[in-house]
Amino acid sequence: MEMNDRINTYYPSMTKSEQKVARCVLEHPDNLIYLSVTELADFAGTGETTVMRFCRKIGFKGYQDFKLMLAQGLPKRQTLADGEQGAGGGDYADHLYALMVGVLQSSLGMLDREQLQQAVDALDQARYVQFFGVGSSGITALDAKNRFLRIGRRVEANSDSHIQSMMAVTMGAGDVAFGISVSGSTLDTNDMLMKAKQNGAKVIAMTNYAKSPIASIADIVLLTAGKESPLEGGSVGAKVSQLFIIDLLCQGLEQLHAEETKRMKELTARAVIDRIY
Repeated sequence: MEMNDRINTYYPSMTKSEQKVARCVLEHPDNLIYLSVTELADFAGTGETTVMRFCRKIGFKGYQDFKLMLAQGLPKRQTLADGEQGAGGGDYADHLYALMVGVLQSSLGMLDREQLQQAVDALDQARYVQFFGVGSSGITALDAKNRFLRIGRRVEANSDSHIQSMMAVTMGAGDVAFGISVSGSTLDTNDMLMKAKQNGAKVIAMTNYAKSPIASIADIVLLTAGKESPLEGGSVGAKVSQLFIIDLLCQGLEQLHAEETKRMKELTARAVIDRIY
């Protein structure tokens, strides 16, 4: 069933609040695929629970399931990333390059320097740091672990959700739980962060959405750019923005301890040099 038909079928049985959400979807489908559940709730003038009830009422498991079907029903976007040549003889390589530059510019423009410094200080003072993330963001967590180890920081990241859960509940005061989620609505990651926070750990979140569930859990929020639709999960743009923030954090730590960082870089480089021809 087409999304509009589905919504219209259930519309009379919806509450007034749910009907507000329905009208937003009917009138602005192109924009909604890039909104978090919190942002849609604000846009519709309702609460997150109302949005979730709306999604379930029209037959979806949840908000992400709804967004995926919404994106599939929209006309295919004619972008250079689809492999087509653009005006002026450009090709997808030029387009992708411009896109990455734009993502970095957006990342810098969205950067809250105060939040960044707070994150650097928290990481510097932490007894233990654990990076949490799943899917593509889990790969970023492993990248962050590698980057931090090279400057002598003892951090951890693990792709196994059971290990992550055990690590979360064993964290405490003086520790930092660092969650990475593009959508800010990843259940596993948010659950880990909440467990860590309940045990006294400080929480840092890296997300594309200032208004999202992960941001409400975090003590410090670092915003990234490169928003992606449900059909573009793991986009390179989002990854570039995440790695840019990770590098900024490492640079901040390096400036606090220049000599020690230089020494650790040399030690870690020598530790792997025998493994390279």
